[in-house]
Formats: sequence, C-alpha cells, structure tokens
Amino acid sequence: MAIKLPLLSILLLFLSSPLFPAASAGRCNSDDKKALLAIKAAFNNAYHFASWVPSAACCDWYDVDCDPSTGRVTGLSIFQDANITGTIPAAIADLPYLTNLLLHHLPGLTGPIPSALSRLHRIQLFRISFTSISGPVPSWLSTLPSLSIIDLSFNSLSGSIPPSLSLLPGLLALHLDRNHLSGSIPDSFGSFPKSSPPPDLYLSHNNLSGPIPASLGGPTWGIVDLSRNHLTGDASFLLGSNKPITQLDLSRNRLSFDLSKVSFPVNLTSLDLNHNGITGSIPAQINQVTGLVLFNVSYNRLCGEIPAGLVTARFSQYEYFHNKCLCGTPLAACK
Repeated sequence: MAIKLPLLSILLLFLSSPLFPAASAGRCNSDDKKALLAIKAAFNNAYHFASWVPSAACCDWYDVDCDPSTGRVTGLSIFQDANITGTIPAAIADLPYLTNLLLHHLPGLTGPIPSALSRLHRIQLFRISFTSISGPVPSWLSTLPSLSIIDLSFNSLSGSIPPSLSLLPGLLALHLDRNHLSGSIPDSFGSFPKSSPPPDLYLSHNNLSGPIPASLGGPTWGIVDLSRNHLTGDASFLLGSNKPITQLDLSRNRLSFDLSKVSFPVNLTSLDLNHNGITGSIPAQINQVTGLVLFNVSYNRLCGEIPAGLVTARFSQYEYFHNKCLCGTPLAACK
C-alpha cells in the first residue's frame, strides 16, 4: 500500500538548504575530525571518502554536515556505494553532536548495530536502510530521547521488536519493514505518545505473528503498514470514522473480522485488506471517503452487494474479486 515518503530526498534537500551549509567557514573540531578519520579507516579508506583528508577542514568533506556557528559535526550521510564494506564503525559514537545519521543503500555493510551508538544522545534521525546488517533491533534506541525517526528498513534484522520503543516521547516514524523480525507486535505500542502529525508505523514484510494488540486502537496513527506477516484475529479497531489515519495496509495476513461493522476514517486515502479471511459486507459509508484512491478487499470472504457510489466505482474487479459471494458492479450482478 503505502508508498513511503522520499525520506532521503527530503533529508538531502533539508541539509543542503542555506540554514545548513556544507562548510562552516573552514572550521573543524579536532575531536570530530579524529572520529571521522577513524570511520574512514574502518571502511578501509574506500574511494567514497577521497575528500576526507587531514589537510582540509572536515566540515568541507563529502557526506559531512556541521553546525554553522560551532563547526561541530551534526550530520553524517553515507549512501549508495556498493564498494563500502565492513561493519558499522563504533567511531560514529565519537561524534557527540550528531543529530542525523544516514547509512543508506550500502549492501556491503554487515554485522549488528554496535551498542556504542547508544551514546548518540542528540540523534534525531537514525536511518540504516538497504544494507546487509543483521542481529536484533537494539532496545537501547529507547534511551535516545531526541529520536524522531527510526528507519531500519530493508535489512536482515531478526528477533523480536523491543517493546521499549514506545517510550520515545517524540517518535514520528518507525520503519522496521523488510527484515526477518518474528514474534508479536508489542502490546506497549498502544502507549505511543500522541503527536502532531500522528506517528507512522511500518512493520511489513516480516515474520510477525499472533493478534494485533487491541491497544493499537488507542494511539492516533498517520500511516500503518502491517502487510505480509502472519497476523491473526481482529483489526477493526484500527478503523473508525473519527480516526486520523490516512493509509492502512493489512494485506496478506490471516486476519478475520466483520467488515460490515466497520466505519472508515474520513481522511483515508489508501486501504488494502487483500488476502485475509475478512467476512461481512462492504459498508455503504465507504462512499463518503471521497479521498480514497487505493482500495483492495480481494481474496477475502465478503458477501453482499458492492454499495454503488462514486468511490466504489473508481476501482476495478481486481480490487473486489475472489470473495465468497460479493456481487454488483464491477463484479457480476447480484442474484
């Protein structure tokens, strides 16, 4: 369902704005330079770091961003290089003013996330994605109070999801999708703090099982993607006309609930429920959700006539077919 926001593009645009110049009038903290050179050495002095030379100010180096007034390193963005190999350098933790860490599309990056990174107490964006890192999702992430975005998607992480992540007071997005995570969704995720905008939760393409905790119906969410897991039971509490959720993907699980008892959030733009065991009929209220552009209830056990309206008419037979006895346009006429 949910098409992720182009986080990398937004981040790079943000960091390249006049408020965050790449250089800081030639300033460079000596401790930060030492840490960066240790990172370069840990990556076997790969060509990617050709600009990282001791004779130049580290705030002028490629992939490095500094505070314009202090010259301290605040951003490290290393991305899209298959020639960078090895484990995540613990020396990253020696950049105490780091607020943005981006290690993206580095297929040669392996091993676990080092516990040394728990010292990054100013970190706000923590993104390690599209790599070959393995091991668990670190529970110590919950001790980093400034975190607003955690993106550990498209890796080979395994084990369970740390319940303590719900303790982060300002978390706006949690991306753990496309890994090998198992176990259940923590019940504690029902205590996520309310925020504006509401947080996004991406747990798709894992091996999560068991019921979705009813507590998840408590927080307000923006986007929820739990697709392609082994989740069971009821998920209707994630819906409701008063919910602010805009995108919900529960497809390809083992969920079963009565859709006819559900009301849809009025701001919903995307709802994917395909390949489950959902029963009942499609409520007529769906035609009041005027912004709905993606809707799929195929491969379920729905019955009854598809309610006629401008919204339901937008979708083809492929969004409705392979149900128990669903009928009406665009499927066969009801008997």
